[in-house]
Order: sequence, then C-alpha cells, then structure tokens
Amino acid sequence: RRQRAVACNVRGAAVPAGKSGLPPWIPVVGLEIHAQISSNSKLFSGSQVQFAAPPNSLVSFFDASLPGTLPVLNRRCVEAAVMTGLALNCSINKKSLFDRKHYFYADLPAGYQITQHRVPIAVNGSLSYRLCIDNKMSQMVTKTVRIKQIQLEQDSGKSLHDDTRSQTLVDLNRAGVGLMEVVMEPDMCCGEEAAAAVRELQLILQTLGSSQAVMAEGQLRVDANVSVHHPGEPYGVRTEVKNINSIRFLAKAVDYEIQRQIEELENGGTILNETRAFDSKLGCTVPMRDKEGKQDYRFMPEPNLPPLILYDAKSLPANMNHQQVINIDWIHERLPDLPSVKREKLVEKYGILPEHSFTLLNEDGLAEFFESVVKQTQMKPKKVIGWILNDLLSYLKQRSLTVKESPVSSFLLADLLNLLEKKEISSTAAKQVLAELWKGEGKTPLEIVKEQKLELLQDQKELEQICQAVIDEQENE
Repeated sequence: RRQRAVACNVRGAAVPAGKSGLPPWIPVVGLEIHAQISSNSKLFSGSQVQFAAPPNSLVSFFDASLPGTLPVLNRRCVEAAVMTGLALNCSINKKSLFDRKHYFYADLPAGYQITQHRVPIAVNGSLSYRLCIDNKMSQMVTKTVRIKQIQLEQDSGKSLHDDTRSQTLVDLNRAGVGLMEVVMEPDMCCGEEAAAAVRELQLILQTLGSSQAVMAEGQLRVDANVSVHHPGEPYGVRTEVKNINSIRFLAKAVDYEIQRQIEELENGGTILNETRAFDSKLGCTVPMRDKEGKQDYRFMPEPNLPPLILYDAKSLPANMNHQQVINIDWIHERLPDLPSVKREKLVEKYGILPEHSFTLLNEDGLAEFFESVVKQTQMKPKKVIGWILNDLLSYLKQRSLTVKESPVSSFLLADLLNLLEKKEISSTAAKQVLAELWKGEGKTPLEIVKEQKLELLQDQKELEQICQAVIDEQENE
C-alpha cells in the first residue's frame, strides 16, 4: 500500500492534506506504556525475575494461583513507582488502592490481574521531550505530554503459539512480574512525537534504575491509541495498536494507522473501535479483535491487600520503624540527575552543541565514553566530539555494536587523539590508524603509526633530503 508521509510541524499539529475541498485532518495519539520494574523478585511473590530462564522454572504457588495463596507486596516495586512518578512531575498519592481486573486468558492463571484502577500510586504528571524539525538535529523544539497516571500491576504469563503442531504452550515465568503502567494523555499527533516521548521516558527509567526498559526483552511495551478528526469536531473513533516492542516500529505503526484511517474515511468508510497489531515485516497494522461490545472487566477491590499508605517528612509518625514505611521525601532527595539535566551539564561543561548532547545520551554508554576520552586527551572537547560522533559512532552503527562492545576503548582513542594533537600524525593518518584499531589486534596507536610509517616529519633537513631525492630522480628520467 502506498503511504503518504505524516509530518509534524513546529506547533505540534500534524495536518496531512485531505482530498481537494475537504478540511485537513488532525491526528490524535495517546500512549499506554508498560515498564517492567527492575527488581530481583515479582510484585506479590518471592519468585526470581530473570529473562530467558527455562519455561515455568520461576513460578511460585501464588504465581500459579494455587488455592489459599496470598499476595505480599514487594517494597522495591513501590519505591520504583514512587521514584518514577516524582521524575515525571506526578503527584504521589499517599493512599492508593489495589483492584482485581477480570479477564480470561490461558496465561492468566487466576482469571484476574491485580492492578490499580480506582486510585493509582501517581497522577497528573508531565514529560518534556525534544523533537527535530525536518529531521535536522540543529533545529529542535521542546514538547510536553501530560501523564494521566502511573499504576502498579502484575504482568501476565506468555503464550507461545506453535503453528506446526496447532497448539499453544504457556510459560508462567513472567506471570506476576511487577509493572508500572504509564498512561499518557492524547497530546501527540504523529509517530515521530510518540517515538521521541517514549525514548525520553526510556532514558529516564534507565537513569533512575526503576526499569532496565530493554524493549527487545519485553521490558518496555507500548500500546498506541490513534484517531483522526477535522478541526472543530469531536475526536474520531480510536483504534489501539497493541504491544509495540521497538521505538522505530512505534513511529511506523502510528503513522501507518493515521494514514489508514484518513484513507478509510475519505473513501466513505468508517473506523472500527478495534485492537490492532503492527506487522513489522509488512509495515502495516492488522486487526486483532474488535471492541464494539465493551469488555466488562468486573473491577472490584482486591480483598487480600490493604490500602497502600505512603508518608512524607510531615506525615511520618514519630517512633516509626523506617524499614516498614516508604518516605516520599527521602526518595525525592535521592533522585539522580535526569537526562535533561545531564544534557545541560554536558553543554555547559564541555561547550558542545545541544544536539550533540542528545546523541551522547541516546546511545547507551556514549556520554561516559566521551567524558573518559576528554579526561585522557589534550584535545579540546569540541574536537573530541567530532571523532566520537562522526567516526566512532559510524563504525559502531555499521557493525551493529554497542558502545560497550567497541574494540576501540576510550584509552586507545585518547592515545590516538593525543598523537594528532601533538602533530605527530596528520588527521588522514589518524583515520588510517583508527581503521586498524577496529581490527582489535591489540596494537596501540603508536605501534601502528611506526609499523606503517605514518609519522609527520619534524626534521627539516630530512624533509629537504627527501624532496631533493625526488627532484634528482625526475632529472634522471
């Protein structure tokens, strides 16, 4: 299917052109993001949390929903949710409640999920993120999406569909793992905005340590709600694209769904309130199930869990055992620098461009690599950043390597840049040496320079002799 581009303008309204004579369409995008909490054990049981463990090897009696088992709340998961809520400018509810949400899947043994429907742990926050204009890193605009709420809930197990044998196998290792569901208001208008917001959230979670947020391991999963309408009209019927596990696929899925809805409406069709999935191979969304008959989750208070009570410095009772309570102010005081602050510090400390600070933080470990090189070299940071972003990063991308997997360490790159700064080699020779370092043969930059005779000649007499020899050789011919 041929697809027209959906663009974001500076003011934040994506306005794809409709058929001649029709008013423009306004897309509306809201996100629901499930982040797996970084914790050694599950939300309500002592079972270990480990990716890719043998199927059904990490399942307690409670996870399997055996009769008589009771939930015990994981303190670490609560602290992670409070930390995340504070980082996203939310109000933390000192009293939150747990509820049962009933639905019937093979990988949900109890037939319900314990979640926070009525009073979640955090509400009314915001997330600021930066967006490139016309894909130009030098032109960026700041946007903000409102955070409706953050709620604690259990993950379900995993159904593995074996098409060859026409059977479904169930792995309950993931059942009961702690999740934070971050619900964003419909303040975005295209795939690029949605992707930028999720990437910023991912960086925040990783900085806090509240979630590793590795999408390839299912630790961050995104549901996108998409609709379109004409200016001045109510929002259109929305569809939900479920379980998107890549930021790149999120942008593609949202833009495809916007365009699909516009084409459907312009051709006289209607949009169904349905759940869809994104097929990354085909680059399109496909129907999963409709929502025409609204599902009754039969929400009810969780009878086995009391209200979750949190405290701050003012409300903390005297003589209270600090091991048994969670102090919101104590957590707030210990929040690390968030990505936005880290970027400002990089720009201020090293004099680099703001767009370069974004690239440094967007690649895991790159900012630390850059700072390590700067400490070990005499070259100015503004020149170092060019080698990091233009040379090192391009090598890593070509070979699909992470910064931590780079065969060229910060020590080796600093050594090379010192040779260049001392004018012992030329920039052309430095690039040759870097290419040799990528082979990972254990040689130092100086050894490579000597082996390949790449030194710049400092002795004027020696240089004159070489020039004279070339002239003499030409005369003889």
